[in-house]
Amino acid sequence: MRKKINVGIIGCGNIADATHIPNYLNSENAQIKYFCDIIPERAHQAVEKYGCGTAVVDYHDILNDPELDAVSVCTHNDMHSVISVDFMRAGKDVLCEKPAARVLGEALEMQRVSHETDRILSIGVVNRFGTAVNHIKNFIEQGELGEVYHVYASFRAHRSIPGIGGDFTTKSVSGGGALIDWGVHYIDLVMYCCGEPKPLTASGEAFCRLGVDIKNYITPKGMWAADRSDLNGTYDVDDSVTGIIRTEGPVITVHGAWAQNIGVSETYIDFMGTKGGIRLAYGGNFTLYTIKNGMLLECSPSYKVEDYGRAEIHSFIDSVINHRPNQATIDNCIMTSKIMQAIYDSSKAHKEMVIE
Repeated sequence: MRKKINVGIIGCGNIADATHIPNYLNSENAQIKYFCDIIPERAHQAVEKYGCGTAVVDYHDILNDPELDAVSVCTHNDMHSVISVDFMRAGKDVLCEKPAARVLGEALEMQRVSHETDRILSIGVVNRFGTAVNHIKNFIEQGELGEVYHVYASFRAHRSIPGIGGDFTTKSVSGGGALIDWGVHYIDLVMYCCGEPKPLTASGEAFCRLGVDIKNYITPKGMWAADRSDLNGTYDVDDSVTGIIRTEGPVITVHGAWAQNIGVSETYIDFMGTKGGIRLAYGGNFTLYTIKNGMLLECSPSYKVEDYGRAEIHSFIDSVINHRPNQATIDNCIMTSKIMQAIYDSSKAHKEMVIE
């Protein structure tokens, strides 16, 4: 393997522009050879903006380039499994954005092909590279919280449905709504911090209520991804979800909403243990609550924070060079796919689901 790997960016939208592209470019061990997008202007604009690479419209044209080592798949969810599988079968390593796929079956196929081809397949669950998250993981592993028996995750917003009527709210493209778009990060973060406990059962309800009347949906602050909205389009995904997951470790409860008629955003995770607890402000700092010398203690630590997008991309580059999976390997992330599928299945059947 060459010291500087050649990378292809498949999908040149927001996540590629914000995280993948700049962090490949700030690495001494990678260079971008291709910018690929089904919208030709996006690919050409990326070449012009970053001053490197070749614009490509069809990813099939670069599958068999022997100089291409790896790709970042930054497309809509419906193409994650298709593109990832094609590149792995062509001998390339893959970093695929979250969620791994729309449904569990597609994610399992990705995992199977990764094993068959012996290619690296990482999933873009960037929180696994967060400084605060890894401090919390260390606290749990060192026994500072005692037995972590319950974790509660809240990812609730007032009215923040992205691109209503477009790909985000069309189940055949996205696979789901608030759970698969936001909840994937929270569930995966919890699983990572708690040592990847085996999930046993899940029960949940996913609600499609506030966004179904697309033309009359009101948002107070403007809509994220408004440029991808379609007022004559589709809304058949969950705008809120609640669930309980039993694992061989802690019980995990989730309460999430793209949109709720409560004007308070609540995005945090509570780790509750027998000796102490931690509240993590999602994307921010955390507070440790514990007991020492007969006193109740509350501690909000300060520490140097590394950009987790940079850490994610640089870890993937290292994985490719050394052919060694990192913490975001599909073998870890598949558990989150199983949990989300079980919650959706439970909601449809209105009963608890066993997770195999």
